[in-house]
Amino acid sequence: MNAPSSPSTGRPPTEPAPKSPGFAAEFKDAVTFRAFGLVLGGLLVQLAFVVSYVGAFHSPTPHRIPVAVVAPPQASAKIVAQLNGLDGEPVTATAASSTAVARAWVMTRRTDAAFLFNARGTEDTLLVASAGGPSVSQTATQIAQRIEASEKRRITVTDIRPPNPGDGRGMTSFYLVLGWVIGGYLTATIMGMASGSRPANRPRTLIRLAALIPYAVVSGVAGAVIVGPVFHALGGHFWALSAIGTLTVLASATTALALQTLLGLLGTGLVILLFVVLGNPSSGGVYPAPLLPAFWSAIGQALPPGAGTTLVRNTVYFSGHATGPALWVLVAYAVGGAVLAWAASWWREGRTAPAGTGAEAAVTA
Repeated sequence: MNAPSSPSTGRPPTEPAPKSPGFAAEFKDAVTFRAFGLVLGGLLVQLAFVVSYVGAFHSPTPHRIPVAVVAPPQASAKIVAQLNGLDGEPVTATAASSTAVARAWVMTRRTDAAFLFNARGTEDTLLVASAGGPSVSQTATQIAQRIEASEKRRITVTDIRPPNPGDGRGMTSFYLVLGWVIGGYLTATIMGMASGSRPANRPRTLIRLAALIPYAVVSGVAGAVIVGPVFHALGGHFWALSAIGTLTVLASATTALALQTLLGLLGTGLVILLFVVLGNPSSGGVYPAPLLPAFWSAIGQALPPGAGTTLVRNTVYFSGHATGPALWVLVAYAVGGAVLAWAASWWREGRTAPAGTGAEAAVTA
């Protein structure tokens, strides 16, 4: 049956406009419990970011900076005891048998500085390697100058390994690794968001892991190009830096993929917490471990940002010395993340399989 037409126009009358549900209903529909939880999570990450960075950097205090001491036997024990007895334990002094040994300790990262006592005069020497962290070298210099002034002596500071001219204050290693880490977990997150936050099965997880390999290689090579031929900041180690970059990106990406597969959106938040909120301030890029509070000093080298920064810095400036632990940390994250991602997808398959079987049976019935 046709709707009655309007006498004046001959057209059916217009339908009345739907009634507005009201502000309360709109608010309830817009601000869901899930949305509230996401906003709350963002607030917590924000506050954690502020607490972590301010807590790590607000008051850098030297603690157990390793220092070699070269002095005649009759004076060596006294100087070592004096340094180790300073209030707050700012340094940890160890006697070295000769200047050559002390210099080798600094260049192999066994110590951050070396104090050379001049028994025939009143002017001593402090050897530092500011490429390993300018702030530590400056702090060691200040401590030595304060002690020398109280003893009516003078000290000459010799920087035996400064940063490259294009490296400024030696921060390039940190920023390079920071870019690799961020790129790794962002790529893993984007891959998850492109087709669901959680891989549905093991084959899809393996495909994503395989896709991360060429991405990591390209990232490593591109980073080495930027800090080498482009800006001449960390030149002369192109292929070593490319390999380190590849491993760092894989460590970040596979770990992110694993946590997101296991925990979904919560896993993304955990990745940001580990790599950005905790990993960056504790990495040693701004202030090395001897200047950080105990918590940040303890966790720094156990996370990819800190391990990557140490690996790059010691490869470029210190002939690859003291890189073993950092290398193994990155390998553990890369391999462990891949294994955990595959295991998590297998576990999720096991959880969803009974539900899927039940649904199929219901449809058949």
